[in-house]
Amino acid sequence: MPYRVPTRMGDGSLVHLTPGEIEADVRAGVEAAVKRAKVPPLAEDEIEHLVDIYASPARFTGVDIGAEVVLSYDGSGAKTFASRLQDLQMYEQCFAADLVELCHNDYSFKAVKTITAYEAQSMRDAQLALTVPVQYGAMPNLGLYCRPDGPAPNWAELLPLGRFDEARAGQEEAIEFAVTDMVNVGVELAESGADGIDFDTAGAAGDGDFLATLRAAEALRARYPGFGIEIGMAGEFVLGMHGELEYDGVRLAGLWPREQLRLATKAGAHMFGPAVNVNTGKTAAWNVARACTVVKPCVDEATIPIHMNVGMGVGGVPMTTYNPVDAVSRASRACVDILRLDGL
Repeated sequence: MPYRVPTRMGDGSLVHLTPGEIEADVRAGVEAAVKRAKVPPLAEDEIEHLVDIYASPARFTGVDIGAEVVLSYDGSGAKTFASRLQDLQMYEQCFAADLVELCHNDYSFKAVKTITAYEAQSMRDAQLALTVPVQYGAMPNLGLYCRPDGPAPNWAELLPLGRFDEARAGQEEAIEFAVTDMVNVGVELAESGADGIDFDTAGAAGDGDFLATLRAAEALRARYPGFGIEIGMAGEFVLGMHGELEYDGVRLAGLWPREQLRLATKAGAHMFGPAVNVNTGKTAAWNVARACTVVKPCVDEATIPIHMNVGMGVGGVPMTTYNPVDAVSRASRACVDILRLDGL
């Protein structure tokens, strides 16, 4: 009977595959990325390296000594049952985090704007207690600005009815509200001493969501040239919920990581986090190979640090609440080794 290696599916379940089957999955993942994202394939030695990582029966793997990268964590101020400040201190002192993030449980700028003064004081306290950089994070979450939660018309209701002009107008109205909230929160947190702000899961509600993020980043960069601005994406390409929105003359709908990076850089981001979604029906090896192939052109031309989103359901990490260390360590090492990332 051929030797079988324990490995993972995209949903975290354990499967046993032969090294040959793992290699076939890696090559299929690369091919899927090339076909969908219109990017070059990985080199043969890169494919072989991915096969070596996933064909190993080791419980844990890691990069070589000297090849370590910066570790940044979104939402690290709300991960345990401790207070937010204690949570940040644990990430700094116990988990060796290089950058931590203060955030509120309702991780959206629309919700945070009503309590910004309290968040500013919490940021001030965190800056006095920690040594590592502390940024503030939340989602643009454009959907919260449409009815019944917000004032704008609900495009998710209008689009199925074929009322496209009204749906687009609703998104355009929501964008203005979102930009105002993101900039106002960013200003208050910058004044309180934050090292930066994280526009997390940008583009989750489509091209309008991404446009609001770019405009907010541009406004904050103009006001605070030295302020850290991170843009972390929600998915591998921008959904065209509006379809006609542009930034700097570039249509946003359908952009893949390389094109997303270009606009994020123009808007003033100092750090970019591409995200590639996991297919739960495929193996971890397939997913990582696809993710690396999609993101490689983005890293190759980047002029700002790239901290790829490698976590639950993105970057080759299975879509499950508590991920097994064998899956997380393999995805992390693969992305660092193949892409030469600045951080995770």
